[in-house]
Amino acid sequence: MNFCWVTITVKNMQESLDFYQNIIGLKIKRRMNPVAGTDIAFLGEEGTEVELIKNDRNVNPTYGRDISLGFEVESIDKEIERLKEEGIVNIEGPFQPHARIKFIYISDPNGVKVQLVENIEVR
Repeated sequence: MNFCWVTITVKNMQESLDFYQNIIGLKIKRRMNPVAGTDIAFLGEEGTEVELIKNDRNVNPTYGRDISLGFEVESIDKEIERLKEEGIVNIEGPFQPHARIKFIYISDPNGVKVQLVENIEVR
């Protein structure tokens, strides 16, 4: 069994697309409007995708506060600089619970927690 995607019901599709494309760096793989009032976009390149759904009938989606999406980055320090340049100011961390990992948390436009992780090679 393979994990194929995580679905996020979004409040504003364009804001969410901007975040996942410009801040996280994902590309749109496919986009569709299967019924009136519903917009769906799948983002990613290989492996697990992020599915964004905007449904006009669900105007106030809710999210679990203790769930996060994790994305690997090369350098947390460089990522923090880039995020600040992009106007992202609510950065939690950095945290380094072990010599081999360092991470921060940010939130997407819907309040979904996103973890950016640097895996560190220790020699």
